[in-house]
Amino acid sequence: MPRPEKHVFVCTQSRPEGHPRGSCGIKGCAEVMNEFMTQMQTRNLFEKIALTNTGCLGPCMMGSSVLVYPEGVMYGKVTKADVKTIIEEHLLGGKPVEKLIVPAEVW
Repeated sequence: MPRPEKHVFVCTQSRPEGHPRGSCGIKGCAEVMNEFMTQMQTRNLFEKIALTNTGCLGPCMMGSSVLVYPEGVMYGKVTKADVKTIIEEHLLGGKPVEKLIVPAEVW
């Protein structure tokens, strides 16, 4: 298996409705994960980009959270509609999507 150039982690943490921390699960993380999977399959990107669903990344108030390595860029409030932009601008273009990066005090 070739070493991927980027590794994308999508928080898929779910908590019961009304939990004080909330979760990415109630903010549409499943749609975000599915869209990453669909886009990567359509574009045949699995040798360049690894995709992993993960538990809590920390900033639950900013969900859905997406973390991209090796840069360590954390995106917040990501929706299904944002996935194509992240892939084209950051993962393929090398330029993080500034409007989706969480504030410095968060990450």
